[in-house]
Amino acid sequence: MTPVDGAVIPPAIRTQVLIVGYGPVGQLLSVLLAQGGTEVTVLERWPRPYPLPRAVAFDGESARILAAAGLGERVGAFGEPSGDYRWLDADGEELMHYEAYGPGLSGWPDSTSMYQPGLEEALTARGAELPSLRVIRGYRAVGLRSPGGDGATTVEAAGQEGERLAVTADWVVGCDGANSFVRANMDADFVDLGFRHDWLICDIAPRTPRTYRPNNLQVCDPARPRTAVSAGPGHRRWEFMKLDSETPEDLDKPDTVWRLLGECGVHPEDAVLERHAVYTFEARHARHWRAGRLLLAGDAAHLMPPFAAQGMSSGFRDAANLAWKLRLVLSGRADEGLLDTYTDERREHVRHAIGMSVSLGRIICQTDPETAREQAELMKALRRRSPGTAGQPSAVAALKDGFLHQGGAEADTGGELTPQGRVSAGARTGLFDEVVGTGFVLLSARAPGDLLTAGDNALLASLGVRTVWVRPAGTVCPAGTDMVADTGNVYLPYLSGKGAVAALVRPDFYLYGAASDGPALRVLLEEMAARLAG
Repeated sequence: MTPVDGAVIPPAIRTQVLIVGYGPVGQLLSVLLAQGGTEVTVLERWPRPYPLPRAVAFDGESARILAAAGLGERVGAFGEPSGDYRWLDADGEELMHYEAYGPGLSGWPDSTSMYQPGLEEALTARGAELPSLRVIRGYRAVGLRSPGGDGATTVEAAGQEGERLAVTADWVVGCDGANSFVRANMDADFVDLGFRHDWLICDIAPRTPRTYRPNNLQVCDPARPRTAVSAGPGHRRWEFMKLDSETPEDLDKPDTVWRLLGECGVHPEDAVLERHAVYTFEARHARHWRAGRLLLAGDAAHLMPPFAAQGMSSGFRDAANLAWKLRLVLSGRADEGLLDTYTDERREHVRHAIGMSVSLGRIICQTDPETAREQAELMKALRRRSPGTAGQPSAVAALKDGFLHQGGAEADTGGELTPQGRVSAGARTGLFDEVVGTGFVLLSARAPGDLLTAGDNALLASLGVRTVWVRPAGTVCPAGTDMVADTGNVYLPYLSGKGAVAALVRPDFYLYGAASDGPALRVLLEEMAARLAG
C-alpha cells in the first residue's frame, strides 16, 4: 500500500480495479477486493482523511460486512450498540420505542452507533495490511479516456502541485460522492424524489462521561424538529431542522448553535463542540450504476435522508455486492454480464431504503401544528394496540431480481438476507463467518455425500463454494472438517422452515436458492454455473 507521505508515484499505473474516492465505501470496497488478491488502486483528492464524523450509525448487516473485511475485533474501538431509540411528540409523550442491544439477524446488533473517523482509521489500517492495495492521496480525477482494445479505461489525475498521473484499469468504480466525477462520465442522471430539508448538525464530545436516557431521541415538535443520538463512544450528535423563517447562514452561527444546545441542556462547560454545519437532506438515486467498465457505489449512486440510518449502510451493501462479482469476473469464472445484476439488485434495495427514509422524514420534518398533532395521535393509537418495546423496522427488502434462483416454489426462490448464528467446530465456538469463513457457502442439513455427486463437488470447487454440513447443537464436530454444530440453533430451523435440505448462500450473505432434495440441488448448482458463464 502506498503511504500517504513520501511515496514515489509513477506517472502511469496499470491496475485491475481503480476506485475513485476513499471514504468509508471506497475503503471497504478496496479491502474486500484486495484481501482476495485483486490489484486495487485508489485515487483520493484530499491529502488527509476528513477528521470529523458525518454518518453516526450502521446496521447489523453492515457490521457483518465489516467483519468479513477483517474489522470484527476492531468494531468496539469506534462503535457501541445503539441501544434504545425513542420518538416523542412536542409534549414529551412517547410515539415509538425501539431497542438494538443484542445480536440481530446478522449476528450483530441491529444498530451500532459509531465515530466515523475511528471507523475510517480502522479501514485504513486494514488496507495497509494488504499488499495488492495502493492508495494515492492528493490526486483529483480530471479526465477519462475511452476504453482501448482490451476494454481498459484510463483515468487522468492531477496532484496538488499540478503533477499528472494516468491510471489504467480493467474496471473503474466511482465512490466519489454526490458530485461524482465517474458518474458525470457515465451520463447517469439522478432520479430526484423531491424531498429536501436543511438541518443543523452539531457534534460534541462530553467533558465527563455521561449516560443518556434515551440514548437516541427524536422529537417531532413542529416548533423545531430535533434529534439527539449517540455518535459512537465518547461522542454525541444533536440535529435541528432549519425553519422557514431562518437562513442556513444564521442557523450555522456559533451563538445560535450554543443557544439551541443550551435548550437541550448542553453548555460549553459540559462539552467540547467538535463541529457544526448545515446539511441538506435529499432523496435521489442514479438511474443506472454501470456503463461499460464504469461503476458507481455509495453516495455517487444514491443519497437519502438519515432518518432510517441507511445512507452509509446502503453504501456498504453496494461494496459487498460488487466485490464478489468483480472478483469472479476478473478471475474468469464469470462473464462480465454478471455485473449488470449489480444495478438490478442494489437500485431496488436503495429505492426501498430511500422510500422508508422519506416516509419517516415526512413525519419528523412536519412543521404544521395541526398535521403534526394528527400524526402524533395516530402513532400513539398504534402504540396502544401494540404496547411494549418493538424491534426497529427494517429498511432492507429482499432482492427480487438479479443473480438469484427463480424457482417454481416460493421456498426455493432466492433473495432474502440469510441469518448468522453461532456454530462450533473442534474447540472453537463463534459466529458462523468466524468459524467457517466467507464466500459462497452451501449449507446442508444432510451429509453432503448423500446429496452431491462427484460432478457436483467438482463444480462447487471450481466456483470456490464451501460445503458445510450443519449438525444439531451438541454434536462433536472435529476441526478441519466440513461439519459444524448449530450451537445457536439457527441454521437447522432455517432450512427446515424452508422445506429445504440445502441452501446456497452468496458471498454477500443473500440466499441464491434452496433445494428440497439432491436432484433439486443439482438443478440449482447447474443453473448457477450456466448463469455465471453468461
